[in-house]
Amino acid sequence: MKLKELNAVAIGGGHGLGRVLSTLSFMGDRLTGIVTTTDNGGSTGRLRKRSSSIAWGDLRNCLTQLVDEQSIANQLFNFRFQGQDELSGHNLGNLILYGLERIQSSPIESIEIVRRLLRVKTRVLPMSETPTDLMAFYPTGRCRVGELSVDDMPIMPENLMLAPLVKAPSMCVEAIANADIVILGPGSFLTSIIPPLLVRDIAQAIAQSDAICIFIDNLVPEHSPAAMMSLDDKIDWIEKNAGHQIVDCLITQEPNAKSSKVDVFSFDLSADDIPHRHDEAKLTTAIQEVISLITKEKTSAVAMNE
Repeated sequence: MKLKELNAVAIGGGHGLGRVLSTLSFMGDRLTGIVTTTDNGGSTGRLRKRSSSIAWGDLRNCLTQLVDEQSIANQLFNFRFQGQDELSGHNLGNLILYGLERIQSSPIESIEIVRRLLRVKTRVLPMSETPTDLMAFYPTGRCRVGELSVDDMPIMPENLMLAPLVKAPSMCVEAIANADIVILGPGSFLTSIIPPLLVRDIAQAIAQSDAICIFIDNLVPEHSPAAMMSLDDKIDWIEKNAGHQIVDCLITQEPNAKSSKVDVFSFDLSADDIPHRHDEAKLTTAIQEVISLITKEKTSAVAMNE
């Protein structure tokens, strides 16, 4: 099974998910990105405080990573204002999406307009069209609200939840139902990967799907409590928060990595210029090899049972 012939859904936050979408952009409209929308920092956080809206920053990041980095469109949507006035620090792409949301009937319609403007074939969807915040609870019962606070926690939280609880757009559920592969990560584990799985429609859709679910681990430890988690810890956390064991296998850079939960596949994945970033060609090869191996195993298992 060749990647370009499959349907894929990639789930996560702006930087890690954007890299995966850019890597697999050759799949065109067979690829869908489902983006975390709980960010409360930077330009996005300021817009969310001004009026109730979803977090636009990660969506904008994913869209622009699907556009030629040197293009005027990419530079325009990534332009950040500087100076001492009210616009200072704001990202123009965030403002455009925020403005479109005010005049369109839904965030997805706003994204579709930008997608057409940027000539992006891959569909990019928010995990929900309803604003929500990430909440983390300490073992003592105290809680922190917002992505920034969660990543700054000195210890791992006992559990996470969304407040308020939200539903996924029907397009997200349909994309997962039609997917041959679902990819989680890379990215900030607690604040990019877990939040979409707290949307029950998304978690249930993955659990009910026949798609191969691949978790892609980070290349270097992240700056959050999740830095000390083992691979099995992460799989357990995904199962706990999704309500199901949804991960079939894991791709990592660690040469001797092991898991008692899922199959682990190790590859050299680092980009030569930026070691903490996944190299697109290496990542494509890794995903293709994993799919081929798992498909072969499934085919052999079916043949033995007949």
